[in-house]
Amino acid sequence: MIEFLFPTAFWVWVYMTLLFLIALARKDNSIVDIGWGLGFILVAVSSLLREPGFEARHILVALLVVFWGSRLAFHIYRRNRRRAEDFRYAAWRSLWGRWFILRSYFQIFMLQGLFLVLISAPLPWINAAPGQPFGLWDGAGLLVWLIGFLFETIGDAQLADFKKDVAHRGQIIQSGLWKYSRHPNYFGEALMWWGVFLLTLSTPGGGIMLISPVTITLLLRFVSGVPLLEKKYLGRSDFEDYARRTNAFIPWFPRTLPKLKSE
Repeated sequence: MIEFLFPTAFWVWVYMTLLFLIALARKDNSIVDIGWGLGFILVAVSSLLREPGFEARHILVALLVVFWGSRLAFHIYRRNRRRAEDFRYAAWRSLWGRWFILRSYFQIFMLQGLFLVLISAPLPWINAAPGQPFGLWDGAGLLVWLIGFLFETIGDAQLADFKKDVAHRGQIIQSGLWKYSRHPNYFGEALMWWGVFLLTLSTPGGGIMLISPVTITLLLRFVSGVPLLEKKYLGRSDFEDYARRTNAFIPWFPRTLPKLKSE
């Protein structure tokens, strides 16, 4: 069953190794964030070209991934342009010392490559499946994907606009989608892969691809997304107040905090 992932794993290994060499030359591991979305494009296109004949579902999924991956890569490139290495990677550069190169390769680039293979697994699965007419699962999957894409795109745009305003310097965004989730863009990215998973349910045995949305959801919520980003805000009273009122991931109406009694 797992052999269908071997070609994907090989090309992801080559791609992430090249990214690592570029990062090493530039002395900036932040490039891996730009390469994240582009890696999914590589999987989508290469797995599509491996299979004879282009079915409608194959082309639809490839287009969705190319559109999303291109937007995400450009957004992160524009955000990181002329900036120093991301604080997370800079901290590891200092912490890892003489083991920095080896640990960077395995703990950043190869580990992200492994996650990329697991999350993108529905793409070669769908492309290898025989053509089937579009059905309810396809419609539901496309709808969920579009909602997720809007959450990620609008959330990113709102955060970028907030940071551009010098009056907001040092503040935490709590408006727009960020009023209902502390990370609406991460929620949107996870939701898109739940949408892709629903598309696999139109293929024989597609339920096994549940590994994809579960992996990205757990990764963003509990590993590399929310925890790492919020680490730098710990101890700030404004963030702690925001966190008590607002869900970390799944959007919901903010909670009303009890008012403190005046002495």
